[in-house]
Amino acid sequence: MKILLVDNGSLEPAATLGLRELARRITTRIGHEVWPVSLAHSHQVPAVDLLGLPAVIVEDFLRTQLVAGETDFVILPFFIGPSRAISVYLPGVAAKLRAAHPALRVRIAPVLHRAGETFLARMLADRVRAMLKAEFAPGDSMRVAVVDHGSPVRAVAQARDEVAAQLSLELGDAVAGVVPCSMERRPEPDYAFNEPLLADLLAHEPWNSGGVIVAQLFLQPGRHAGAEGDIATICAQARAAGPSLQMVRTEPLATHPLMVELLAQRWMEVTAADAD
Repeated sequence: MKILLVDNGSLEPAATLGLRELARRITTRIGHEVWPVSLAHSHQVPAVDLLGLPAVIVEDFLRTQLVAGETDFVILPFFIGPSRAISVYLPGVAAKLRAAHPALRVRIAPVLHRAGETFLARMLADRVRAMLKAEFAPGDSMRVAVVDHGSPVRAVAQARDEVAAQLSLELGDAVAGVVPCSMERRPEPDYAFNEPLLADLLAHEPWNSGGVIVAQLFLQPGRHAGAEGDIATICAQARAAGPSLQMVRTEPLATHPLMVELLAQRWMEVTAADAD
């Protein structure tokens, strides 16, 4: 059996390197080797930017393993909500390969957020508290914007909204308010559940002045949540428009110690199901 830690993939080398480090940490935690693999994109990154080791995408990895005789796979999705990449694309890849390899068995663990669980909210709370301590004076009135990428899937936005509500409970009176928002959305009215957009939120009172912590509900830096990514650009534009706005961003969540525990729990759920 092979265990895969699967993300969406990125053209940013830091995302692949981060996935590899997380897979190493999970391997140590569960005592079984975990393979870092992406759905797409990462295999286009030059190997020289990945310490000489090319990235691998899921379809190629599975095909190579099947040819070598391995037929049993467990996938740990490194996705916050039920993206179509996990619910549609990945099963489609498995079905395609199963046509030539009928013995192929692929079990997909649940995504990172599940109704009622507080793992992600606790991770974000730790990130926010660290910012409160490092960047602001005691007693400052702070607001927190929980931002994700934005998705065409309503259930993904609902996951973000639930995490934001849980974060509000975690932080309590330490902040003046917590609001979920998106980096971007499709323009059609059917996708209004992504509102508000971060840029619009930061353009209006009371978010256009005072202290704001942008809590990034992102897993890896990449081109969105990185040091010079899209979120950083939105924040810089908001600061330029509101000089009294004091704003900081939290780090993505992949490096938080609880992430290993969450993914180890997902792995244990799959093995427990096998035992039943």
